[in-house]
Amino acid sequence: MRIRIVDAFTDRPFAGNPAGVLLLDSFPDDHWLQKVAAEVNLSETAFAHPLPAGGEADWALRWFTPTTEVDMCGHATLATAHVISTLGQAEGTVRFAARCGILGATAEADGTITMDFPSSELKPVAAPAGLTEALGAEVVSVHDTSAHVGDLVVELNDEETVRSITPDHVALKGLSGRGIIVTAAAGEPGRGYDFVSRGFFPGVGIDEDPVTGSAHTALAPFWAARFGREDLTGLQGGARTGIVRTRLRGERTLLNGHAVTVIEGELRA
Repeated sequence: MRIRIVDAFTDRPFAGNPAGVLLLDSFPDDHWLQKVAAEVNLSETAFAHPLPAGGEADWALRWFTPTTEVDMCGHATLATAHVISTLGQAEGTVRFAARCGILGATAEADGTITMDFPSSELKPVAAPAGLTEALGAEVVSVHDTSAHVGDLVVELNDEETVRSITPDHVALKGLSGRGIIVTAAAGEPGRGYDFVSRGFFPGVGIDEDPVTGSAHTALAPFWAARFGREDLTGLQGGARTGIVRTRLRGERTLLNGHAVTVIEGELRA
């Protein structure tokens, strides 16, 4: 079996968000999948296999963190679509059957991939007890997201605050279904992005995820309402960063970005 590590939401190696990708003939048992994901030890490892022709999807797709399976993952979907495209195993749009429904991924002429995900519903909620202390920053607003995402979108005062916080990951654990996404508007216009974010997911074994595609299914409608336009660009990350271009289309969110394969090897397990 060939295993690849792909940096997603970046056009150069050693940036963006790395994901493991394995293309299989079928899914082995869940225990084996989880063991492989723990061995790869990235925020997500994607497993995919082709489906019979003529169905509603072309590939089955699952994602595992080092500790658990998740319902939705953007960057590992981008990484998987990149591998399938570069191997010539599909042209145009690839349809994935996943736990969160049917997801599309289209290889564009400029080398990027555009993914079609369900938009997350946003519900204003009170900040849970201990959130401000765990983040070490003043909270402006908090929104809960839909079940497949399971994050709290937490608005902070400004870009500098988002970039500089050093949260207490132990204290953040358990404050949301999946994780905490902190966000703010870009501090300066004309820098190529409209908003910034960082994602913390200690509850699923990831202290900080560099670039979380699925979180942008919530960030896109959140900031589209603020800016009054549907096409936006987000910059996410702390030490590693990546760019996610978003386009809100009603109940769907389009996520666009580059991906780069950095490692390819043989899995002997």
